[in-house]
Amino acid sequence: MGCLGGMGTSGLVSAFDPLANGKEMLVGGIMRAIVFKLYDRGFLSPREKPEIFTKKYMHWTPFQAEGYKLVLDELVEEAGVEVRFFTKVIDADAEPSHGFVNGLIIQNVEGLCFVKGRTFIDCTGDAILSDLCGVEYREAGKDTPRIMPATLCSYFSNLDKSKYRNVHTGDPRLQQAIDEGMFTQKDRHLPGMSMVSDTLGYLNGGHLYDLNAVNVKSLTEGMMKGRKIVREYLAFYKKYAPGCENAELVCTAPVMGVRESRRIVGEYELNYEDYIARREFPDQIGVFNKTVDIHAYDTSDKEFYRYLKEYEHTAKLNPGEYFGIPYSILVPKGWKNLWVAGRCASSDLRVHGSIRVQPAASMMGQAAGTAAVQSIKTGQAANDLNTETLVTSLRDAGAFLPQKTLSAKMTR
Repeated sequence: MGCLGGMGTSGLVSAFDPLANGKEMLVGGIMRAIVFKLYDRGFLSPREKPEIFTKKYMHWTPFQAEGYKLVLDELVEEAGVEVRFFTKVIDADAEPSHGFVNGLIIQNVEGLCFVKGRTFIDCTGDAILSDLCGVEYREAGKDTPRIMPATLCSYFSNLDKSKYRNVHTGDPRLQQAIDEGMFTQKDRHLPGMSMVSDTLGYLNGGHLYDLNAVNVKSLTEGMMKGRKIVREYLAFYKKYAPGCENAELVCTAPVMGVRESRRIVGEYELNYEDYIARREFPDQIGVFNKTVDIHAYDTSDKEFYRYLKEYEHTAKLNPGEYFGIPYSILVPKGWKNLWVAGRCASSDLRVHGSIRVQPAASMMGQAAGTAAVQSIKTGQAANDLNTETLVTSLRDAGAFLPQKTLSAKMTR
């Protein structure tokens, strides 16, 4: 695409999942700095204040995608990062038996180009680079019975902030609209629409069931269906939500809001038992609190109530609690100069339902980048990195890493 930010910009997922746990802000480092930059520039929702997003439990922080793009542009320019928009990785020169990547073939308007490098980080979400290199991974729909549904997010304008009240899952108005036949599918799960400015709203609404994000036919059909569904929500909000009587659809995202596709098999696989135990790791590079959020796989009563029970009760940490995200889930098993960050990290499905979101992805990204620099400076391989040094470096950069015990060896 033509901007940084991924789901937060191109995907129009314009709200950061919980940054705090009701007691303290868990997300530090570059992500914390970005959130405060957005606040200082007026790019967060008008209702957002530091005393809210740095502390409140299960709180989403809406922001303006255009403001986020601008801040990220400025940060990479200040840091001297060489950026190439509108460029895709289409192949890799890798040695799977040695766990080593020599270089990538990229394609853009200038044609094909081979890029040699010493370290590589896969932040594609779909583990595209990892797949090209021959990394082992788990794929939704193949290694799992179903695929978590996607959502095509959108922006609405002409909202009245003084009157607006969100309509979301459980609201009787939603059920009434379903009964009236306003929607082509009886989807009772609606995360809702958040105000990102005085008149602009971001809609996370409408599920695209069984969409396969690594199949272009499925993605194409999903984009078309998603645009149709968004129009149905426009009519719904205009009729049922105060402050939305004059709402207009500004745009739908150019990128699908994918929740699940591929997850690498890493040096460690973070699992639900770790989550429930609130486990801390010596090599953790972040801590998080978000509940397991696995959206209903279809519109059946069984799936809807399964989702509600899990989200609200059985897979939810309490205020003040957190679990650790270890470094070793960022390293494909056996690989020496390749890392991943984001939703393609190594975890089981249930933990994936928590860490697949932007704050966790950003903490992973900073850790992977810091590890890559450490690898270049020391010659340490990704799968044999001194994690005590890594954690110390991340702490120096503002990461919140409260573990009392450190270790030079990663969790395996």
